[in-house]
Amino acid sequence: MTQSRPLDHLVLPVTDLATARLRLVALGFTVAADARHPFGTENACVYFSDRTYLEPLAIGNDADCEASARAGNQFTGRDRAFRFRNGEEGFASVALGTDDADADHQSFRAAGLCGGDQLRFSRTMKLPDGTEVEPQFTLSFSADLRSPDFHAFTCERANLPPVDRSMLERHDNGATAIAEVVLSEQDPSAFVGYLQAVTGGEVSAPVSGRLELQVADSRISVLDPATLQNEFGVPRSSERGLRGEAVVFRVADLAATERLLAGNGVRHMRSGGKILVPREPGQGTLFAFSE
Repeated sequence: MTQSRPLDHLVLPVTDLATARLRLVALGFTVAADARHPFGTENACVYFSDRTYLEPLAIGNDADCEASARAGNQFTGRDRAFRFRNGEEGFASVALGTDDADADHQSFRAAGLCGGDQLRFSRTMKLPDGTEVEPQFTLSFSADLRSPDFHAFTCERANLPPVDRSMLERHDNGATAIAEVVLSEQDPSAFVGYLQAVTGGEVSAPVSGRLELQVADSRISVLDPATLQNEFGVPRSSERGLRGEAVVFRVADLAATERLLAGNGVRHMRSGGKILVPREPGQGTLFAFSE
């Protein structure tokens, strides 16, 4: 069994950061400042106190993105492929935390699940006292060729200074964590080997129409179309392969969250002890809130 890797962040392609920011603020999230990758993509992240985060991802410079993808950058290459097949918004991938991305790369290769070359990059960060540091990032990609519209990768950080994110982790909607990541597939059990190899998570006892893996304090669930529609109201799809469908956030007071959404004019509904918020521009996948 692969050592368990914690959930780190979710990559959510968006058309542009301005639209994403407006939508996320209306949903009661605190959104960090825009940031640019050295290969042309940009993000405006939403951080949670469990150390996970959302990465709304937009194209900042299309020429740089295309050039890097053609040069073998798996991050931009897979982003371009996702947008080509699914449109400019959605839920493309799960990133898992790691202390050894090189070992992960070798593990993925040994399992026949390697998603291509690793990506190593850095960018300058200015600290409050005016000094600058250059954090370094290494990403190792996994892939299952049966699943072209969803993948997972691991992310290792180095030379990252301690940063107080407490202000960014406070959200008006009360969200404190990503409680559940919801994927879909006609036969959830078909991908148990891939998900276990990538996450190291423990699989719960099988339930009809559902596969669940515990990943640190979060859960990854794979639902068949009927279960997905019954629990989240997402229309059935006949396509095969894993697809990102929803994110469930943990909140302390669901009634307070609902009051905020109603006050901001956000369309939502109650279902099975959760508040469901259908996807809208800037929010490429269904969001759900649960106590």
